[in-house]
Amino acid sequence: MNSPVPPPDPSRWRDLKSPTIEDFEALAREEFDRLPDTFRSLCGDLIIRVEDFATDEVLFKMGIEDPLDLLGLFEGIGLPFQSVQQSGTMPNMIWLYRVPIIDYWAGHDETLGALVSHVLIHEIGHHFGLSDADMEAIEASAE
Repeated sequence: MNSPVPPPDPSRWRDLKSPTIEDFEALAREEFDRLPDTFRSLCGDLIIRVEDFATDEVLFKMGIEDPLDLLGLFEGIGLPFQSVQQSGTMPNMIWLYRVPIIDYWAGHDETLGALVSHVLIHEIGHHFGLSDADMEAIEASAE
């Protein structure tokens, strides 16, 4: 016979604080390090940055009005589109936006680590040259 699960203790939340940008950077690094070696090796010099929100310029360019709607962003030239003839380009970057991720996390039933990992993998997909439609199809086939 199963014993009843005790109710969660609400007081355990009393002293918790929202993760800082530094906390998020450490979490993103942990999640990146958990990815398979072959996947990580293809990321090369990819830079992962954490900010509270996307800049107004980025939101404007993407046609996004609510800054909470953008959890992450890939900036750069996807691997399939790179050329040895290119020079002077910035390295590829992934941006994780802390406040929108926390907002999303608060309203959904998944761990913060799983959510950060999902956003990170999605943006790395863009680094590999995959479109949002490509990634949706991959996720649908995996389910």
